[in-house]
Amino acid sequence: MYLSAGRAADAARGLPQPGRRTPVPATVIVLGLVSMVTDVSAEMVTSVLPLYLVAGLGMTPLAFGALDGLQQGATALLRILGGRVADRTHRRKLVAGAGYALSAACKAALLVVTTPWSVAAVLAADRTGKGLRTAPRDALISLSCPPGEQGRAFGVHRALDTAGALLGPLAAFGVLWVAVDGYGAVFTVSACVAVFGVVLLALFVREAPAPAPAAAPAPAPALRTLLRVPGLGALCLTAAALGLFTVGDAFLYLLLQRRLDLPAVYFPLLPVGTAAVFLLAALPAGRLADRRGRHRVFLGGHALLLGACLLLLAPLPAGPLLVVGVLGLLGLFYAATDGVLMAAAGPLLPDGLRATGLAVLQTVQAVSRFAASLLFGAAWTLWGPGPALAAAAGGLLLVLAAVGAVGAYRLRAGRRVSGPGAAACGSTPRTPSRPGPRRGR
Repeated sequence: MYLSAGRAADAARGLPQPGRRTPVPATVIVLGLVSMVTDVSAEMVTSVLPLYLVAGLGMTPLAFGALDGLQQGATALLRILGGRVADRTHRRKLVAGAGYALSAACKAALLVVTTPWSVAAVLAADRTGKGLRTAPRDALISLSCPPGEQGRAFGVHRALDTAGALLGPLAAFGVLWVAVDGYGAVFTVSACVAVFGVVLLALFVREAPAPAPAAAPAPAPALRTLLRVPGLGALCLTAAALGLFTVGDAFLYLLLQRRLDLPAVYFPLLPVGTAAVFLLAALPAGRLADRRGRHRVFLGGHALLLGACLLLLAPLPAGPLLVVGVLGLLGLFYAATDGVLMAAAGPLLPDGLRATGLAVLQTVQAVSRFAASLLFGAAWTLWGPGPALAAAAGGLLLVLAAVGAVGAYRLRAGRRVSGPGAAACGSTPRTPSRPGPRRGR
């Protein structure tokens, strides 16, 4: 009796049930395919930019750090606006489509700009398009599935998205291999692929109709009120603190390329290794987060990033072991943090504020990583790559230790959370539907 009642209550709350797995919603699959196509386009460009700008055009590490940070920070410009408009109008697909279209236009613009900082301006506009589309897209994913399956849904989406990140550098490598001075060819192919992604979104993504005026939700509260949603503030604080010491993957690839003395033509292949691991691990990481707690998986992912930094600092020979270790840990880091963070935040937010709340969290993380890129680029310029990486690794270790200490304190205090904002970082609370034990589960 307790067993059947418990399962019925779980089903009513949208929690996964033992031995039963619902199909992944079609919205998640189609949005994953749109992201895959778009990521092929984006990664064709980004996979060649670090070496092109630093080695080809002579940008200093500090200038590249500013550019990398600008790309991170530019996504923050329209995240909250995009989420706000999407929630108020209930046109999440339209807002997301505008962001995809802006990014496609920027890929075409790369064909006509010729100086490093004009390239930077186009890339900032491209990242602005990403900022505009990300929160409405993630809100569509979150609203399409029950709370207990958020990790799996975002894992499926991120796996498809990462397939594009895997194919994009391979496509760039192929173009550079066959074309003389092939950067223009890379940009042309990238623009065509981006347009295809916009068409795919327009034709095949379906959004639930907006509610009738009589049934429309109350106007969304001010952002300061949104930050008072239980658990959301703690999740934002945790994501910001960890993001401040997150070394961008472009810097890690540059460090690895220096250790290996890798020829320029092979540089686009480094992100392929990361993307391959991300692709394989995204769905298992999402399922693990649903079952074991999203806060544990999210923090564990940053511990894996710390491991990648320590490998680059270790006096290991520049060979396959170093490459596999760094790229593998970096891919696992993304699998354990990217979709898991959105899956942790989604169930905390009411439907009418889903896109806005996700945008707030994404903005906090983007601004934090913008600062991280600037600081790391400055440290590299002033101290050199080794000390800069050691400082970042030390800061990340301190933040992880602090988060773990707070979690241990709360456990000892007997609270029903296991970390800073465990409801924020973890899975949906499982409150019993009736008093008494639920044996047999």
